Amino acid sequence: MAERHLHIITHDVPWPADFGGVIDIFYKIKTLHQNGVKIYLHCFVDKRLPQIELEKYCEAVYYYGREKKMSRFSFRLPFIVSTRKCNKLLENLQKDSYPILIEGIHCSYHLYAGHLADRLIALRLFNVEFEYYHHLAMHEKNLFKKMYYQHESWLLKKYENKIAKKIPIIALSQEDVIMYRQLFKAVNIKQLPVFLPYIMPIGKAGNGCFCLYHANLSINENEEAAIWLLQHVFNNLKLPFVIAGKDPSQKLEFLVQSNPHACVVANPSDKELHDMIAKAQINILPSFNNTGVKLKLLNALYNGRHCLVNKAGVAGSGLDKACTIAEAADDFKTAIKYLYATPYTVEENEKRQQILTLYDNQKNADKLIDFFWGKKL
Repeated sequence: MAERHLHIITHDVPWPADFGGVIDIFYKIKTLHQNGVKIYLHCFVDKRLPQIELEKYCEAVYYYGREKKMSRFSFRLPFIVSTRKCNKLLENLQKDSYPILIEGIHCSYHLYAGHLADRLIALRLFNVEFEYYHHLAMHEKNLFKKMYYQHESWLLKKYENKIAKKIPIIALSQEDVIMYRQLFKAVNIKQLPVFLPYIMPIGKAGNGCFCLYHANLSINENEEAAIWLLQHVFNNLKLPFVIAGKDPSQKLEFLVQSNPHACVVANPSDKELHDMIAKAQINILPSFNNTGVKLKLLNALYNGRHCLVNKAGVAGSGLDKACTIAEAADDFKTAIKYLYATPYTVEENEKRQQILTLYDNQKNADKLIDFFWGKKL
């Protein structure tokens, strides 16, 4: 069998695999490596350092500095793209004719500029990015940041419209596929589920002892979701409620102090967060946007008991049948009271296992291999 070689371009260093944007990338690299694919990894470096761990799975790893200077601010290119505009990356890609997987709109400048017209390329979407930045702007209180997010969303919408027709696109969720087809008239776009570190759900039968919301709390819409739960759902529910995540604001910590049944766990380690997810009776994960796939929900489904979400939290993911869904605050309260008193069962775990077969790393790696070296997705 002929050797399979693949360039993968990533917006950040994908190890440690400790946040949503790199989990899919790292476990995709690992699974492709296990299937004999020789990977040439190109990483943009911001705050995360080069990692020896990646050399276990790649033939070569290249690092490029992300230039976050005001000189990169543009009225033509989104900032997340212009700061990853790198000639050295193009030089390295042009040393051979291997196919290329671009991870995220962020890394797509050379595709946009027409520098790789003769190559087999696929673009992996993280989100519909202009929608993601629109939601960030909606929930941002800082005027300067709000204006930046609005400007970025406007540029991204124009940029994504041009990219959508250039190459095959691989989306995380069916919702993103639909939006690209309807809004940007994308024809060659398919869904490929996220790659994960989990194999099967291991939620413990019985009852947990608290309700949990976990997220990166430095992202404004996640903080808004936590505040909404505090003020509109747990305002008069006398049940223990834990909010856990990265860099909670002083505002959030102040609001928690007014609820005797709530607490914040700031910056838990991976082990601590895993332990909280496993011990919670309900993982409560409302979302204020419906793009991409919520990796924190998958974490809860594989490692926790009951999961309570809204429609936006499961849109396009195929996970609605594994969750309880509510919309209004009163509906959340009713569901929480019921689920808190309902033991999680072995039967429910088995049902969840059937639903989660969609997220089988090997099956999804086979689809990528078929695309680059065999039949199309």
